[in-house]
Amino acid sequence: MPRISGVPIPDNKSISVALTYIYGIGSSLSAKILKEAQIKPDVKASLLKPEELNLIKDIIEKNYKIEGGLRREIMTHIKRLKDIGSWRGMRHMKKLPVRGQTTRTNTRTVKGNVRKTMGSGRKPAATPT
Repeated sequence: MPRISGVPIPDNKSISVALTYIYGIGSSLSAKILKEAQIKPDVKASLLKPEELNLIKDIIEKNYKIEGGLRREIMTHIKRLKDIGSWRGMRHMKKLPVRGQTTRTNTRTVKGNVRKTMGSGRKPAATPT
């Protein structure tokens, strides 16, 4: 199983799909990297030569932020929003949707599956005194 920048990529998939297992590389960036390296996108990852793998590693490390560096940068951006007290920062603090989605009904995944509707929990019958 070849490793690119510390991430094991699957052998049985084409290299264009296998590169998307790296955080920060999607399908379009994967195609751009392979075009720059002059490697066919439909070649299986296990069939790549070590020279080709090293070329891909070099292109990625020189030109793009991936994995830990990218995660760190995103966290600093969110921290800056929280520190200045912007609307988006407040939404991040409250763990609510940030990008303008409605929250009246369809945010069960973000809010945590809290159901506050009639009949969701029945009160026990009152005991006679």
